[in-house]
Amino acid sequence: MSMIATENRRLLLRLAVAAVVMFGFGFLLVPFYEKICEVAGVNNLLRPDRVANSQVDASRTITVQFDANTHDLPWRFRPLQAAVKVHPGELVTIAYEVSNIRDEPITGQAVPSYGPQRAGKFFRKLDCFCFTQQTLQAGEKRTMPVAFVVDAELPAEITTITLSYTFFEIAGRRVVGAPGGGAAS
Repeated sequence: MSMIATENRRLLLRLAVAAVVMFGFGFLLVPFYEKICEVAGVNNLLRPDRVANSQVDASRTITVQFDANTHDLPWRFRPLQAAVKVHPGELVTIAYEVSNIRDEPITGQAVPSYGPQRAGKFFRKLDCFCFTQQTLQAGEKRTMPVAFVVDAELPAEITTITLSYTFFEIAGRRVVGAPGGGAAS
């Protein structure tokens, strides 16, 4: 019986070590992924883009449509313009409006997406509310600008780009307590 108990203890130890290693791997995966993306220059949602060529191509006109969504977030979120016509290389600034309809402060993060998807490589955001988390107080309304340039390298067959933002609530950033504040959870 002691031999079986010893083997069971060894097996339990091996399983515990495996669980700790898996937890550690999962914990370190996010910063590792972020560092790989930063080095490779992909998935840079939180940094302004660089514009290499500032020449405006007046011979082409691109329609940029704007869309706004929230995911399980009690905010009203909308673009102030449905669409704009731009020339590649032209600096354009538009705005979105967001308001918190809940009676407590909430923090959210906007994530952009593009249609068609390949147009995202040619859409350069120079200033965007999506670069930082946004905390809105109870009942607060805010106008947030987006400055962008459509790269002149955009393929000629793409004549319409849809810029869509989805706001997600940042877990653990809700302020609890009385309407005047309280401790952040």
